[in-house]
Amino acid sequence: MGGQIDHPKGMTILILGILSLVCCSPLGIAAFIMGNNALKEIDAQPGRYGNRQIVQIGRILGIIGMVLLVLSIIWILFLGGLGVMTSNTSP
Repeated sequence: MGGQIDHPKGMTILILGILSLVCCSPLGIAAFIMGNNALKEIDAQPGRYGNRQIVQIGRILGIIGMVLLVLSIIWILFLGGLGVMTSNTSP
């Protein structure tokens, strides 16, 4: 029997999670979905994959990126609504 191998998508999930925090929040959605799928694969074959923590970290970073995305959308909508309410339409 061979030793444990790294899940092929582990580093990709981690990188997507990091990028969702640094520059592109929508990548958090991809990190979260890919992380869930990879964790299911890891749990289905215990002992085969050895990088479960990396996948979990990438998934958690993806969740944080999604939260930041939602908060930024709410903030933009709030500022847009505030701008409409305070706009002066009189000539």
